[in-house]
Amino acid sequence: MSKQIYITDKESKKCQKVADAFSELYEQVNIVVKDAGKYGFVKLFCYEPCYGFCKMTTFTNSNDLFHDLWEEWWHEQVFTLALGTPLLDLDYPDMLKALPQKKQEEIMSKKVYFEKKCS
Repeated sequence: MSKQIYITDKESKKCQKVADAFSELYEQVNIVVKDAGKYGFVKLFCYEPCYGFCKMTTFTNSNDLFHDLWEEWWHEQVFTLALGTPLLDLDYPDMLKALPQKKQEEIMSKKVYFEKKCS
């Protein structure tokens, strides 16, 4: 009987780099990414103090993990900037477009920063 593997060692190492690169995100929102061994990496989110994490997503591909965490990061940045303004009535892409061009560029340039941290 062979042991089934869901993530390769190569992808596991790449996923760990991605998880480490986004560590600043975990301090901003109730998200944590953990190595689940042969099953891949698990993103735990929606933390409830009495119950723990209510939701989770499993990743076996570092690109998928990167794009998911990137989206979480920029949503958090845009949401924080929109707090207390009418921008909260918009969806995230429209919130971003409504920000000053310099701020939009600053947020979007951070993607390159994370990509470099993952390489």
